[in-house]
Amino acid sequence: MLYRTLADAVLVLHLGFVLFVLLGGFLVLRRPRLIWLHIPVAAWGAVIEFTGWICPLTPLENWLRMQGGDEGFAGGFIAHYLTALIYPAGLTRELQWLLGALVLAVNAAVYLRLWRRHRATRS
Repeated sequence: MLYRTLADAVLVLHLGFVLFVLLGGFLVLRRPRLIWLHIPVAAWGAVIEFTGWICPLTPLENWLRMQGGDEGFAGGFIAHYLTALIYPAGLTRELQWLLGALVLAVNAAVYLRLWRRHRATRS
């Protein structure tokens, strides 16, 4: 029971991490000091997608699930949880590149807005 609970906690943490990677720039608009946390997190998320690596939270969750008597899963967090909901056919390298580009595009737009706002207040 403890391992399953810990695995679920890792899952929630992982989902929060993915959401922060993609949408954390919007928090930076409200709290500019978060920029120092968000930039490396967003970069890590993009690198994971572009390289096809698996986030370290995925093997941790799998290990906890197996310790709790459940089966682990193959692939990464996005392939197992998110892609299964959005793209039932499966996660391809092309889709991973698209997701990485989406992370960069969303955050570039947010940071461009932040930079323009900062520049306007300095003038």
